[in-house]
Amino acid sequence: MAKRGFDITFALVGLLLLSPCFLAVWLLIKLDDSGPVFFWQTRIGKGGRPFNIIKFRTMVADSVSCGPSITASGDKRITRSGRLLRKTKIDELPQLWNVLRGEMSFVGPRPEVPRYVAFFTAEQKRVLELSPGITDEASIEFRDEEKLLAAASDPEKYYTSHCIPRKIAINLSYAKKANIIRDVGVILRTVAVVWLRR
Repeated sequence: MAKRGFDITFALVGLLLLSPCFLAVWLLIKLDDSGPVFFWQTRIGKGGRPFNIIKFRTMVADSVSCGPSITASGDKRITRSGRLLRKTKIDELPQLWNVLRGEMSFVGPRPEVPRYVAFFTAEQKRVLELSPGITDEASIEFRDEEKLLAAASDPEKYYTSHCIPRKIAINLSYAKKANIIRDVGVILRTVAVVWLRR
């Protein structure tokens, strides 16, 4: 209940305070590319329930039909404005709406697309008992994931065989000791990694 109260309070505050930023990003995307501003994608949430995650669009409008679900550094589908939004993680901010709706939390395992969840082992599916989040300790460890994927001979195979198992292990370990104070620490570390590059 404390975690949900934290999520609702700060999601509302964030949406209100960041509304000018949202407007600026809206204009940036529209000036760069005439396609839709938001990108919706089906992800798997708590209990294995699908939901639509929302982001600012950072790739060409038909990106889903012309490439894999993962994105490596240098992916030609990424727009000019998208490069900036992805680097600063501003593209993730609309997920405050998912948090407000109860589909996500501030801190929790990043939700995967159904295609990858289908390959989870019985042990790995335990991560679906947790509420997905905007950030987590795995996101901090894999902050350079796009570069790692770009360096792999088979990015998708590397993602499913290395990244996913490691991320799940990190999240299951974190869940055993999670509390509001630790969650705030993860949020602050995420800000430090993204904005201070530390």
